[in-house]
Amino acid sequence: MSRPLVRPRHHRMIAGVCAGLAERFGTSRTTMRLIFLLSCLLPGPQFVLYLALWVLIPAEGSPRAAAKATDW
Repeated sequence: MSRPLVRPRHHRMIAGVCAGLAERFGTSRTTMRLIFLLSCLLPGPQFVLYLALWVLIPAEGSPRAAAKATDW
């Protein structure tokens, strides 16, 4: 069973979006951060997507994250 997508309390650099995605997909946090930084070199709304994920992905330990974990 895969882990639910949450922003962890530890190992954050800014909001924990890359750390949460790395945990969810089984990659290292550094790899996910490098992928994000390299994607910022391409045209597109990467920064806006990061902000949206910051708002949409619940923080670890929040009531939204607990409700999401019971859905699995």
